[in-house]
Amino acid sequence: MAIWVLTRFKSKFNAVIQMAVVATMNIIEFIVVPDLLLWGRLNVVFACMFIGLVYYNEFVLNKKLQTEA
Repeated sequence: MAIWVLTRFKSKFNAVIQMAVVATMNIIEFIVVPDLLLWGRLNVVFACMFIGLVYYNEFVLNKKLQTEA
């Protein structure tokens, strides 16, 4: 996925897949092993913040940069 991000190949699809993977991983960890998470059940807040950052970077910030060019 890192190579996919660096090459910017189908970046919107990559962002959606990345958000889905992070959300799925955190939901599973939240249900199955919350005691192994660094911040316990609060870890889901940081996952949501990361998903928001990915969304903002790809769908908001990238759109602004394209309209300015």
